[in-house]
Amino acid sequence: MNKKIKMALYIVLALIIIMACLSVWYVNDYSHADASVNAYLNGTENVSVEKVENGLFLDGPGNDSALIFYPGAKIEYVSYLPLFMELANDGVDCFIVEMPCNLAFLGADSADAIIGDGKYSYDEWYISGHSLGGVAASSYAINHKDKISGLILLASYPVDDLGNMSVLSIYGSNDKTLNKETYDKSKELMDYNLTEYVIDGGNHAQFGSYGKQSGDGVATISPENQRIQTEMEILEFIY
Repeated sequence: MNKKIKMALYIVLALIIIMACLSVWYVNDYSHADASVNAYLNGTENVSVEKVENGLFLDGPGNDSALIFYPGAKIEYVSYLPLFMELANDGVDCFIVEMPCNLAFLGADSADAIIGDGKYSYDEWYISGHSLGGVAASSYAINHKDKISGLILLASYPVDDLGNMSVLSIYGSNDKTLNKETYDKSKELMDYNLTEYVIDGGNHAQFGSYGKQSGDGVATISPENQRIQTEMEILEFIY
């Protein structure tokens, strides 16, 4: 083997090793849930929390409607327990999906395993997602309109036309992470049946409980306030 070929092989091998190391670093560099979330893992008097194959099942007093939630990119999925525990307590059972490598686009069809499991029988299924998780959720909704009764976007937007699907879009007025120009343009894809709610003083990160997010705006309301407003809008949308 001549020196040029040998050198080229060494360079290729070095690049493979570098890319592998970067990939490992990237998928392990994610926002962890606040310690306060641990208090929700054992459930409450009205809501049980069950670890299922692809996430958590929050089973409350309701039996008719369920919501499947896709977390934001590189956000630990349990971070959203405080928000959806309240929703389950008020009648909408919730599934918080644990995504591969904390990236929803790697598990965009995760809802299939839940809806088609046969274990759950709800009259209506809703799908939701935060940030890039909402993009993945919208893609699922577009391709499964026969199964999904409505889409709920938290600081997110679709990338394809949703037709006549009912959509609830919620974002905070102080959100600096959401690309507002892209969001406004995306309204053309969901204007047929869109309900939009802007949380005055809310930001991008306070839908979950994982601390501050790089590049986000400063919220002027508490995380609890933002979650309460979000939950109430979701309940009104579903009921």
